[in-house]
Amino acid sequence: MASKHITSRDNSVFKHLKKLADSSRERRDSGQVVLDGAHLASAYADVFGEPELLIFAEGDCTQDVVEFLDRFEDAEKMMLPPAMFAEVSPVKTPTGLLALVRTPQLPVPAKPQFALMLENIQDPGNLGGILRSAAAAGVEVAWLSTGCADAWSPKTLRGGQGAHFVLPIVEHADLVGIAGRFEGRTLATDMQGTSLYTLDLAGAVAFIIGNEGAGLSDVLMQAASERMTIPMPGGVNSLNAAAAAAICLFERVRQAGG
Repeated sequence: MASKHITSRDNSVFKHLKKLADSSRERRDSGQVVLDGAHLASAYADVFGEPELLIFAEGDCTQDVVEFLDRFEDAEKMMLPPAMFAEVSPVKTPTGLLALVRTPQLPVPAKPQFALMLENIQDPGNLGGILRSAAAAGVEVAWLSTGCADAWSPKTLRGGQGAHFVLPIVEHADLVGIAGRFEGRTLATDMQGTSLYTLDLAGAVAFIIGNEGAGLSDVLMQAASERMTIPMPGGVNSLNAAAAAAICLFERVRQAGG
């Protein structure tokens, strides 16, 4: 399919793309998200197929962009002047390709055996990194509190590197209620508690990770079935939330023989 060459900022699709890049409400209300780059678009396409629209910058197509456009030669395409492309790109350093897609809605298992609860993770990069580790470790669902960063923001998507397309993500979740109903152990990360490395992580397990600075709220800490800590024999007494999550998740993978 030939691409449409758009040069007017009054174009309705251009206006919509710009809103999606800037507004979490627009993304939520429309059920759409803009993906930046051939890598992220490919990760989406591998699971869900052809994007709704491919947008590329005039005269600025790298080899991977050309290959992706060729892969979906029948998809609807829009070519924009570089300045207009930069306006709709959700990142500061555009790669030259954007994909407009429906926001994935992956089913949540009725009785997950391996889950993650995130409370007030406010940095999008941290959140994306945690989701990436969760997807790599085989987590079956990630529940995010209302205080977390937007799971579908450009920075979170970039940090996730495709995790969003294989990991069920539930935003604005009632973590206290979920912890109370979870059919298994809910392990809250804390400065004090049982060492992660002495726990038997067989069976249904949900790790609970808190805010980068404040940690977990008292009410969620009380709702957890156990408190656990990551031993830190060195000269610091705290870890980045993304690092802590990865350590916990992959300790379970190790114990499971993964």
